[in-house]
Order: sequence, then C-alpha cells, then structure tokens
Amino acid sequence: MTNVNIKNAIIFLLIITLLNLCVPNVAAASKNNYSVLFYNNAQHTSDHMLMARGSTSNGTLNWKYVTKSIVTSSATFNSVVYVGSNDNNVYALNATAGTKVWSYTTGYRVESSPAVANGIVYVGSDDHNVYALNATTGTKVWNYTTGDLVTSSPTVANGIVYVGSFDHNVYALNATAGTKVWSYTTGDAVYSSPSVANGIVYVGSHDHNVYALSAKTGVKIWSYKTRDFVFSKPAVANWIVYVGSWDGNVYALNAVTGTKVWNYTTGGGFLAHTSPTVANRIVYIGSMDHNVYALNARTGTKVWSYTTGAPVAPSPTVANGIVYVGSDDNNVYALNATAGTKVWNYTAENRVESSPTVANGIVYVGSNDHNVYALNATTGMKVWNYTTGDLVTSSPTVAQGIS
Repeated sequence: MTNVNIKNAIIFLLIITLLNLCVPNVAAASKNNYSVLFYNNAQHTSDHMLMARGSTSNGTLNWKYVTKSIVTSSATFNSVVYVGSNDNNVYALNATAGTKVWSYTTGYRVESSPAVANGIVYVGSDDHNVYALNATTGTKVWNYTTGDLVTSSPTVANGIVYVGSFDHNVYALNATAGTKVWSYTTGDAVYSSPSVANGIVYVGSHDHNVYALSAKTGVKIWSYKTRDFVFSKPAVANWIVYVGSWDGNVYALNAVTGTKVWNYTTGGGFLAHTSPTVANRIVYIGSMDHNVYALNARTGTKVWSYTTGAPVAPSPTVANGIVYVGSDDNNVYALNATAGTKVWNYTAENRVESSPTVANGIVYVGSNDHNVYALNATTGMKVWNYTTGDLVTSSPTVAQGIS
C-alpha cells in the first residue's frame, strides 16, 4: 500500500469512528446471505463477474417470452430471470424453459433493474414505489412509497436497500420490513443508482452533485459539485470515486474527503446508462462524443480512445483483456483493453444502449431492436437472441450457483 493510501486509510478510519458508520447486518449471516445487483456489485465496478446459469454451448434458442412493452432490466436467481417491463409488470421467468413462473403488476412502468437478495426481489417502479417481492411466488412482501418516480436501481448491502427517487431523495430501507432507516434530500431528482463501499453510499443527483453519505445514518460526509447533471452511477476503487457528469467530464474524487484528484474532459456528456468501469488501474467510459475512452486511473491521462459511429450511451464491461461496449450506431464492440484496437463488432438492428454482461464466454446485451443478444465473447458470433415486446435499454445481470 502506498503512503497516500495509508494516509487515506487512517483518515477514513477516523471518520468511521466519529460517525459510527458501521452498518448493522439486518439479515442473519448464512450461506444464503447473498445479493444479485444491477452491475453485479455494490461498488458498481466490473471487478467481480457473476457466472451465467443454464447457458448453452450450441447456441440453440431455449425459449423466449414476449412482454407487452419495453423491457428495462433483468436479474437471474436460482435459474429464474427477474425482469421489469414498461407494461407495468415485474416478471419471473424460468431461465431454462422461458415459461412464466409469476408476474407482479405495479401501477406504472418498471424501468428500474431488480436486485435479488435472500429470496427477495427489490425493484422500483414509476408508480413511485419500491417493491419487495417473494422471489419464489411473486407475492408482495412490502412496498415503500416515495414522492415520485423510482427509476434508480436498488443496491442491497448489509440488510439495507439503497435507492434514489425523482422526489430528490436517497432512501435507505430495511430490507426485511421495508421501513425507512433514513432518507437524504438532494437538490433535484436522483436517477443515479447508489454505490456502497466501506460504509459510505455514493450517489449522483440532477442538482449537479456527487454525494457521499453515511450508510448507517444518511449524514452527508461530503459533496462535490460538477457543472451539470450527474446521471452516472459512481464506481469506487482504491479509495477513489469515479463518475461522469453531463458537463462532459470524468471525475476522480478522493473517496474519503471528496477532493478532486483529476478530471478528464471529453467532447460530450454522460447519460444515465453511462458509468465508469474500473479494471487493472484503467477507467473505461463511453461518451456522447462517439468515443470510448481508456484513462489512467491514477493520473487521468488518456491511454487510448476508440471512435464509434454514434454516441456511446452504455457502460463498458471488461473481461479477459477485452472491453465490451455498445453504441448508438447499432453495434456491440469488443476492443483490446490494452491497445484499444477492435477485436470484433456485432451489428444489431437498432441502437445498443444496454451495458453488456460477460459470463462463461458469452456477452449478454440488449438493443433497441427489442432483443437480448447472447454473443460469443471471442468471435462476436450470435449464439442466440431473445425477442421482447419493446426496447431493451438496461443491462442483464447473470448469476450462478446461488442456493
């Protein structure tokens, strides 16, 4: 550990002590204490990949299930796919056969990505509610009503559900009972999904700020003001918070103090789907200026950039030395993570605004052509596609071995 990191660690531990940030574990620890989250982990990095379950090697299309509207998100648990749709429903589908296990109807669109933890599906709805549903039966365990749309994807950590709302608030809810533990009011809508690391919740707001909040109490530890909306989900790695802003900058902020370490200016902003991915000391991010950037995580200097044919809305995913990312030019790209050279591209029938997920040698990604694609991660050849009833803009979450 460097002297800087040691210093940060000491400062951080002092802050933890003063604020009593140790988060209580609401759910009893056991072999079943798990969570499957949008973007795979609470820090929103791609350092930890969860494996696919029930994938095929011969590319045969096992099943398809068509909903009535836009499918916005999915998570897989115990061979069941949980997915929200703009037809107001949350669906549980058998991952092998594609048959409907159950569906739960909310009062409006489900744009939020489900998170699954300890047998419960957590998801937001544009009807202003956060829902907890029994993962086996689909029965409602509880719902919590906020003051506006909940398009933010929940993050579950240590028995607490963290989520944002358009009512300007970040909420911490007891994962078992649905009672509010705390809320923190920002100056505008919270589309950003929270990241949780080391007892701190990091989240962006339309009020241009990135916030660091005590995970236990919701007390603000620090905020950093950018020059425009912060739709981006922060990524936390090595005591640094990486986040994009609509002002066109990628920011690296000290995770303990919130001071700016560096910023890199691109030629365009970063939409809600676009968040940094940190791997092997490189920050990968797409921009509305059509480029995918690789930046040195310590200094912010550009390592390389790759120009696509249109804005790059989704977040890159890094696996086995390859960067996978979609573009509004209808393509999914595989780029060499070191050099930025193109390995392959796959052309869909419409924009690719979904962030890819890689598992067992397969790239899973959605497209505005209504399909979810499974592509060979090495060659880019299509293994299968699943046709939904409308746009697929959010990222698949793939899990294996949960029991």
